[in-house]
Amino acid sequence: MKTAIATVSISGTLTEKLEAIAAAGFDGVEIFEQDFIAHDGSPREVGRMIRDHGLEISLFQPFRDFECLPEPMRSKAFDRAERKFDIMQELGADLVLICSSVHPASLGGIDRAADDLAELGERARTRGLRVGYEALAWGKNVNDHRDAWEIVRRADHPNIGLILDSFHTLGRGLDPKSIRAIPGEKIFFVQLADAPLIEMDLLYWSRHFRNMPGEGDLPITDFMRAVMAAGYQGPISLEVFNDQFRGNNARMVAQDGYRSLIALMDDVNRAEPGIVADPLDIPARVSVDGVAFVEFAARGEDHEAISALLRSLGFARVGQHRNKQIDLWQQGEVRFVVNADTEGHAAHAWNTRGLCVCDIGLKVPSARDTVARASALGVRTFEQPLGPGELDIPAIRGLHGSVLHFIGDEADLARVWDIEFVATDETAPEQPILRSIDHLAQTMSYEDMLSWTLFYTALFDMQKSPMVDVIDPDGIVRSQVVENAEGALRVTLNGAETHRTLAGEFLTKSFGTAFQHIALQCDDIFETAAALEKIGFDSLPMPENYYADLAARFDLSDVLLGKMQAANILYEEENGAAFFQLYSRSFAGGMFFEIVQRDPRFKGFGSLNAPFRIAAQKRLGRTKGMPQS
Repeated sequence: MKTAIATVSISGTLTEKLEAIAAAGFDGVEIFEQDFIAHDGSPREVGRMIRDHGLEISLFQPFRDFECLPEPMRSKAFDRAERKFDIMQELGADLVLICSSVHPASLGGIDRAADDLAELGERARTRGLRVGYEALAWGKNVNDHRDAWEIVRRADHPNIGLILDSFHTLGRGLDPKSIRAIPGEKIFFVQLADAPLIEMDLLYWSRHFRNMPGEGDLPITDFMRAVMAAGYQGPISLEVFNDQFRGNNARMVAQDGYRSLIALMDDVNRAEPGIVADPLDIPARVSVDGVAFVEFAARGEDHEAISALLRSLGFARVGQHRNKQIDLWQQGEVRFVVNADTEGHAAHAWNTRGLCVCDIGLKVPSARDTVARASALGVRTFEQPLGPGELDIPAIRGLHGSVLHFIGDEADLARVWDIEFVATDETAPEQPILRSIDHLAQTMSYEDMLSWTLFYTALFDMQKSPMVDVIDPDGIVRSQVVENAEGALRVTLNGAETHRTLAGEFLTKSFGTAFQHIALQCDDIFETAAALEKIGFDSLPMPENYYADLAARFDLSDVLLGKMQAANILYEEENGAAFFQLYSRSFAGGMFFEIVQRDPRFKGFGSLNAPFRIAAQKRLGRTKGMPQS
């Protein structure tokens, strides 16, 4: 299976685009005509530059408004095509895309269009070129791949074939099953793009909101199953028009694109085994069994601050690393690692960000298989020198310098705490106050949210929720959840668009994407609040107005409301299922802990309470100064 991407999909000059595309691992590239025209090199030089990057030219595109024109426009269209053929031959490209006409003078008619393509196909044959015809979703006369195929079929020329684009089919709500009836050898090329489901004009939707397969809501897997069932054996390519991608880092977008194609074709092969010729032999999406640990980078006053906070949450310092300045804090099966070492990844994270979450450990069935899948998706592995007696725990680099370690069922990995740590004179409480990690909240810039969503859902067996708006007094934060079916791993992705929001301010202070808060689950929020207060936990104060509003919105007793107000507990309800929240005060420039009591039927994360929580955090920061590490 060969992969390709259109130059229009990423930002930069043509040279920068090609560098990013090659680095991501693609086999080929679609040359978008505008990118070629804007470049200052000759067609021959561009072709040489592409091949020097180890790429092939999969497609030259687009050629517009060709078919069904009256004379003398028809003759001029053929002249234009001949000039494009000249350029293609100098480039070293053999396939051009013709999209269905939107020209107001186009006369329409399937036979007329077929005759035009047949004549063009003969001209292309004499030059050793091929022509692919694509139905634009907004084409004047042809906007359905079934009509485009009928035109190609009637043209009946070996150098004329069909080009299929997932957006043009799925964006119109067409059933892709009809593609299965098209002979595979007559499908010359396949372009892919996903998109969020938004009610808007098709052309505007297409030009601004396409995204990578898996990042949107269209049934891309069904489309590709139909294409592969038809017997298609050509390149799988991306053509993505997206305003964010045009302004984002070219290498990251190209890597996302490659990752999306590998994950998609693996899905297609698993859904219909044998349908993909020479499929990649990679492990399936990883089922995560839970969070094994969260690691903080901390030194000096930072170290004292996070240690005191963990103790106030009921955690005990149960272990000290044999070789490094690393403490292990535990309560039940929840483990926090506080790393004060002066070398390695944690040291680099502390030098850059100060007190921060620098590493996440996940429980998985097989750590080796997890890394193998990640590597196939273009994710880099992570390694650092091992000391005496230390385990080689498989790990990868996530986006923006993040690191994930995997604790699998392989020999000794699950015993890392006994092997690498020496017990202290403290022991974890027999009756833990907090029993598990409910979710992790990751803050990032809004334009990076699609990348993070794809990273999690392509690697792990996780699904994404619809995006919601979280109202901050100073702006809006976009929020989306990725989680597995069992709820063993839940991550809320919060995209900040302005530094004025609490999330945006934290993002600025942390110098990039970082985990901003950790939610811990308890069985009884009131018993937990009382127990934590006794050991010095400071909760986030909530205003009286909040509880007055709760009384109006929910059927809660005065006694229950009084208990919530006394302990600063927040409440939300979903179809009779209750969700209680309690927050720590902020530290380290905006990090905080959350404690929740979740009815299993409640699937949300307290988004209705977020504006009030954010206002309380900002108010406390203004009146007392944000506590710093």
